[in-house]
Amino acid sequence: MLDPARVRAVTSSLRIAAMGTYVPERRLTNADLARSVDTTDDWIVSRTGMRERRIARDDEFTSDMCLAAVRALERNGGSLDAVDFVIACTVTPDYAFPSVAARVQEQLGLRRVGAIDLGAACAGFMYGLDVADALLETGRARNVLLVAGESLSKITDYTDRSTCILFGDGAAAALVTIDRGAPATVLARRVNSDGAAGRELFQTGLRSEIGGVVSPDRYLHQNGRAVYEWALTNITAGIAELLAQAEMRADEIDWFVPHSANGRMIESIAKRAGIARERMLTSYELHGNTSSASIPLALAPAIADGRVKRGNRVMLYGFGGGLVECGMILRWS
Repeated sequence: MLDPARVRAVTSSLRIAAMGTYVPERRLTNADLARSVDTTDDWIVSRTGMRERRIARDDEFTSDMCLAAVRALERNGGSLDAVDFVIACTVTPDYAFPSVAARVQEQLGLRRVGAIDLGAACAGFMYGLDVADALLETGRARNVLLVAGESLSKITDYTDRSTCILFGDGAAAALVTIDRGAPATVLARRVNSDGAAGRELFQTGLRSEIGGVVSPDRYLHQNGRAVYEWALTNITAGIAELLAQAEMRADEIDWFVPHSANGRMIESIAKRAGIARERMLTSYELHGNTSSASIPLALAPAIADGRVKRGNRVMLYGFGGGLVECGMILRWS
């Protein structure tokens, strides 16, 4: 049963004014992977829905891809003239510091702007959107440049079949603003964390142990079964909470854009939540799991080709390493 104290809408007039995306040129197909690990195209497709993923060059890093995504945003009509805050969502920064956000700010020539990195893994874009909304609502910012990018290939063990088939690289950018006095666009939101489950999906840093699991190699590690079960339970419940806040039924959602973890997982979540497959926007088939970039990589093309229209009710839901989750229902404007 939902806790009535948590079922409340925290609305705002947030607006994504423009978007841009970037993926590296190199394609890593299932056939390529089958030449290096014990797998096949049929095995990968049947279990994940993935057919290929993009891989960054050796000299190409997260800030480079985020910058390319911003340039695409500008080509799509987004103006950086009034940007006064940069948020970069990533778990694969070029450096521990300076931040990816500061690197992007410097390359764009932005002055007198705030710049922070936000590490919420596969929920990164959504947490970034929520933080941007808070800055805009309180007047601490007028226009936020939100970038999400990952160089996951650089922390993936390509001898580990359970992870190397999943992850890819890419980036996206969004210009986020607010229309004060306009009707609410954020109809519902949810944020949640479960740090006790962090050992199920992690990459070590200065510490090589988490919850009794030791990993000195600095590769990404995932307990796929545990993460699948966590997501099926928690994200299905989170979707129910969002719908209750917005006083909507599942069949009233025009588009569901979940983190593209893999096809089997998100189709199971959607089925439990009562959301039809044809109303889902995903990016996993051609990009793999791109963590914080996966939601905008699915959303931006649908905006560009007119599938997502003004007035559509769009549910965005990120979840992953932490373990963390963040979801919103937006009335597209």
